Amino acid sequence: MFSLTPLEAFTHGDDFRALSVRDSERILNPFLGVDHAWMGGPTFPPHRHAGMCAVSYLFADSETGVLNRDSIGTRNLIRPGGLHWMTAGSGIVHEEVPAESGKTVHSLQIFVDLSDGKKSLDPFALIVEPEDVPVVQRGGAIIRIPVGNFDGVRSPISPPTPVTVLDVSLAAGAEIRIPLLTTATGQTLFVLVISGAIACLGRRFAAEGPAIPVVRGPRKEEGVTVAAADGPAQAVVFIGAQLHS
Repeated sequence: MFSLTPLEAFTHGDDFRALSVRDSERILNPFLGVDHAWMGGPTFPPHRHAGMCAVSYLFADSETGVLNRDSIGTRNLIRPGGLHWMTAGSGIVHEEVPAESGKTVHSLQIFVDLSDGKKSLDPFALIVEPEDVPVVQRGGAIIRIPVGNFDGVRSPISPPTPVTVLDVSLAAGAEIRIPLLTTATGQTLFVLVISGAIACLGRRFAAEGPAIPVVRGPRKEEGVTVAAADGPAQAVVFIGAQLHS
C-alpha cells in the first residue's frame, strides 16, 4: 500500500525550526513522528517522555554537537554523524542543547513506539559514535546505517523496537533499492528528503515537501527504489515492523 503523509513546517521560538511529520493515524507505525530540525540555541527546557523512544541523529554537516543530559545520569556529547537512542520506558526527563553557542545543530528527532509489553521498561540510553556508524557504498550511493541493517551490514546497537534508519547520499543519477522483508505484522517504509530531490514510486519528492512517500507491505519481493532526481540528493529511509495496536 502506497500513501502520502504531509510534511509540515514547525518553529519554536527564535532558535528552532523543523519540517515535521506526525502519525496521528498510525500510518508510520512503529514510528510516531520525525522532525528534520535546525536548532541554534537552547530551545526546550528539561522535559519528560514515557512509553516510547526518543532518538537524536546528527547529520555530518551539523555545525556543532549536542550536549545531552537526563534523569538517569547520562551526560554525553552527541557529535555530528552520531546517534543517541533514549528508551523512555517508564519515564525519563532529558534536555539537549547545542554544544557551541552561535552554531546550528542539523539533526533528526525521531520518535519510535514501544510494544505494550515494553512501555514500562526501565529507561536506558544507547549511543553510536560517528566513527562506529557502518557505511555501505553502492555505485553512486553512500549509505550510513546508524540503526538497523542494510545489505547484511548492521548497526552496533539493538534497540527495543527493531527499526532501520538509513542516511542515504546519492550522486546525480544514482539510485538504491530498499527491500521490504516478510514479517508477521507487515513493514512500514517511508522516505524523508534532506536535500535535493528524489524520484520514488513514480513521483518526485523534494526536501521542502509538501509530503513524503509511505509504503506498507508484508511481502519480501516488495521494495522501493530511491533515485536522485535533479542532481545530487540526500534522503533518510525509515523501516520498521508494524506493532500491534
